[in-house]
Amino acid sequence: MRELTVVGVRVELPSNQPIVLLREVDGDRYLPIWIGANEATAIAYEQQGVKPLRPLTHDLLRDILAALNTPLRAVEIMEMRENIFYAELILGEGVRVSARPSDSIALALRVGAPIRCAEQVLNEAGIVIPDEQEDEVEKFREFLEQVRPEDFAG
Repeated sequence: MRELTVVGVRVELPSNQPIVLLREVDGDRYLPIWIGANEATAIAYEQQGVKPLRPLTHDLLRDILAALNTPLRAVEIMEMRENIFYAELILGEGVRVSARPSDSIALALRVGAPIRCAEQVLNEAGIVIPDEQEDEVEKFREFLEQVRPEDFAG
């Protein structure tokens, strides 16, 4: 398993499909995962420090885990089949629960849990951005600083 960090979310044009971009902590591969608008909003809210008046679903799950004294130890993106990613939440003393990567990432950000990815998944779906394309990554980061979570609604 390789540890990943969340670079951010954006809307991919022309399809208007949200995407979350992850990056290897100790490597040069990126992992793009297409996600739903609700999950994109949840990830963007957490990254930008937006606190809704009432808890969102991922906030509720964080609060339930805290109330049950069951920490989220890690999120692991386990495999990819037919272009669909599969993840697991690692809870408490090693209990594994199948979950969508987008929900898993939103929850991991809320509790500070590590996000890991199987080497095979990174080999299949990871992309290396050559040095000459690093400007694109910087533009993406600049976009993330300006985008509002409401941009993902609809």
